[in-house]
Amino acid sequence: MARDTAKADQLKAEGNKHFQSGSWVVAESFYSKAIIADDTNPALYTNRAMARLKLQYYDEAIADCQACLRLNKNSMKAYHILSQAHQALRNFDDALENALLAHAICAETNDKSLSPITAQVLTCKKERWDQLEKRRIREGQELENETISLMERERDSMLESCGDDEIERKQVAEEWDTKIGRLRETFERARVESEKRREVPDWAIDDISFGIMVDPVVTKTGKSYERASLMEHLRKHPSDPLTREPLQPSELRPNLGLRQACEDFLAQNGWAVDW
Repeated sequence: MARDTAKADQLKAEGNKHFQSGSWVVAESFYSKAIIADDTNPALYTNRAMARLKLQYYDEAIADCQACLRLNKNSMKAYHILSQAHQALRNFDDALENALLAHAICAETNDKSLSPITAQVLTCKKERWDQLEKRRIREGQELENETISLMERERDSMLESCGDDEIERKQVAEEWDTKIGRLRETFERARVESEKRREVPDWAIDDISFGIMVDPVVTKTGKSYERASLMEHLRKHPSDPLTREPLQPSELRPNLGLRQACEDFLAQNGWAVDW
C-alpha cells in the first residue's frame, strides 16, 4: 500500500486538535486513520498511544508503543507511555524498567521532559516498593498464623496425652502458652521495627528540589545535584547554584557512586519518595 504522508500529517493535526480539547475518542480515531495512510511514522503510534492511555486502553497503548519502538528504538516518548501504561496495570517492574529507559534517553539528549520523567521514575520506585511491602507484610502475617497454629496443635496434643492429671495439664498449658506468647511478642517486635521510618540521609537529598536524587551529577566544585533540577536551573540561569560562576551542561559529570547509593536506599526505604 502506497504511503500518503500528506494525508497522514493532516489527519494527525486533526487528531492533535481533538486531543488538546479532551476529545480522546475522536483523537484516537484520527490517529488510526493517519496510521492507515502512513504506517511507517513512529510518532503516529505514540500519539495514538497517548489517546488510548487517556481512554484507559492500556494494552492497546502498550501495543502502539511497541510498534513505535520497532520503527524507532530510541523513542523516549514511547518508553514514557509504556511506563505509564504498565503502572496503571500494576506491572511495576515493567513500569520502572521503561521509566528508566526513557530517563536515560532524556538525559542523553538533554530533553526538556527530564523533570516529569524523573518524577515518573520515583513514582514507579515508590509504587513497586509499596507492592513488595504489602506482600512482605501479608506473608509475614501468614507465617505468624501458621507457626502459632502449629504450636497450638502441638500443645493440644500434649494436653491430651496428660489424661486426667489436672496438675500436669496445667503445667503443660502454662508452658505452651508462655512459648506462644513469646513468639507473638517476637513477631510484634519485628513488625514494629520494620515499620519504623528512618531519616533520609543528607547525601541523598537534592539541594535544589529537596527531593531524593535519581540521577545525581557533579559540578566543577564537586557538589552533586539531581540532573533534572540542575538542568532546569541552567536553562534559566547558566551558572553554578552554589558559586554563581558560569556553568554549562557539558561540564557536568554523573556521580555513579552516589547514584548507586540512592538506588540502594530507595530499594530498602521506598517511603522516602514521599518524604
